[in-house]
Amino acid sequence: MTSPVATPPSHDSRPPVLYLSHGAPPLADDATWTRELASWSGTFTKPKQILMVSAHWENAPVTVSSTTGAPLVYDFWGFPQKYYEVTYDAPAAPELAESVARLLGTPDTPIYQDTSRGLDHGAYVPLVEMFPDADVPVLQMSMPTLDPRELFELGRKLAPLRDEGTLVVGSGFTTHNLSWFNPVTDSPAPSPSVEFDHWAAETMASGDLDALFDFIHKAPAAHEAHPRTEHWAPLYVALGAANPDGAASAVSRTSIDGFWHGLSKRSWQLD
Repeated sequence: MTSPVATPPSHDSRPPVLYLSHGAPPLADDATWTRELASWSGTFTKPKQILMVSAHWENAPVTVSSTTGAPLVYDFWGFPQKYYEVTYDAPAAPELAESVARLLGTPDTPIYQDTSRGLDHGAYVPLVEMFPDADVPVLQMSMPTLDPRELFELGRKLAPLRDEGTLVVGSGFTTHNLSWFNPVTDSPAPSPSVEFDHWAAETMASGDLDALFDFIHKAPAAHEAHPRTEHWAPLYVALGAANPDGAASAVSRTSIDGFWHGLSKRSWQLD
């Protein structure tokens, strides 16, 4: 596994936007990846609050999580008991929920709240490593669609949250084909995973939004890298939040790269 790509500290009070590969619960046992996530969070100003858009919550219309402290959602099966005992008692974010409703809600399409839903593992697994003190209020928001352009537009509407000190995070996985996942052997990543990762790195660096929107046709091994696209989809919310003018004006940089049991853990910061 590789070291995190060096990112100079940001002194801008407005948080960046992130797309990160969030890992499964055993990420906590990977000393390299946990160190990379912890180091990354130290390169920008600590946010006032965090809005998480995870691959593991699809719901239409847009719905936000509890703001009264609902328990974590252990949305995985067959893991050792210790992974079901992880806690992350971050403060609730009722003001952020109100801001999301203000920015996205209309009389015809109101924003809903699921008062029983806490953070799922796409949210809390990386946050445990990045903000271990659990002292930053967190709100999770559902993805109402997997359509790249619609998610981009959703992100554009959320862009003003950054001026309120909100860190917007799209949480997925740069490649996500679980048939490749092999925690037993340390074999090289499958070539389709490598090919898609390379394309993603180049395309994000060039800011080619049209290619990103049409990734299913433009990217090599797209169908293999994402048999279903929910783990790639949060990227588009992040892109929209970072580029509210609709053009690729934000600077993206890889903050973590490399592979984890065959899957690309590439993650980007958009400033």
